[in-house]
Amino acid sequence: MPALRFQRQIAIRYPEVLDMFTGIVEELGVVAALQPRPAGARLCVKCRSVLEDLRPGASIAVNGVCLTALDITPHSFQADLAPETLSRTNLGALQTGSKVNLERPLTLATRLSGHLVQGHVDATAEVASLDSLGGGNWRLRVRLPPEFARYLVHKGSIALDGISLTIAALEPGPVVAVAVIPHTFARTTLGSATPGARLNVEVDMLAKYVEQILKAGNPRL
Repeated sequence: MPALRFQRQIAIRYPEVLDMFTGIVEELGVVAALQPRPAGARLCVKCRSVLEDLRPGASIAVNGVCLTALDITPHSFQADLAPETLSRTNLGALQTGSKVNLERPLTLATRLSGHLVQGHVDATAEVASLDSLGGGNWRLRVRLPPEFARYLVHKGSIALDGISLTIAALEPGPVVAVAVIPHTFARTTLGSATPGARLNVEVDMLAKYVEQILKAGNPRL
């Protein structure tokens, strides 16, 4: 298909034009500094792998939050955090030495291993429990704000701290349970999740679009 070939060519030549993510964490970065500013804050993250092709002004997901990379060095990058970002996400609670999930934007030439993630965090969820299932597998339960219950579907997708996960069970609250495999537990921040901690949540964007379309056809929804 000519259109598809054209899209792939654009994606290869200009990968920055598609600021979407997959929820597949590439690297664990370490917070070098979080400096408050009159409005917002400046975050500095030490890392290595994601710096290979990172350019000033490019997008990067930090704990599932789409940020703009600035002041890139061979060992780190910085990003400005707006007041809205600090109020809606868990980035304001980071401390020097905190680990963060990092992912570069996908391109149209990239395999979509997780699900489509925008990096636009909807809210934070409270960790209710993290229990071992044996064999290095874990069951994570998080409590979301009630208004997001309508976007949650059994076996549907959800992003927690930028990690693409499948909803294994739904409980009243709403409480979402997900399975964490050994690879995810070892390679992301979920390995250090504790009850009461806050995780960034992005519900499935397709659910929000469907809701909007249905509302347009039925204003009572």
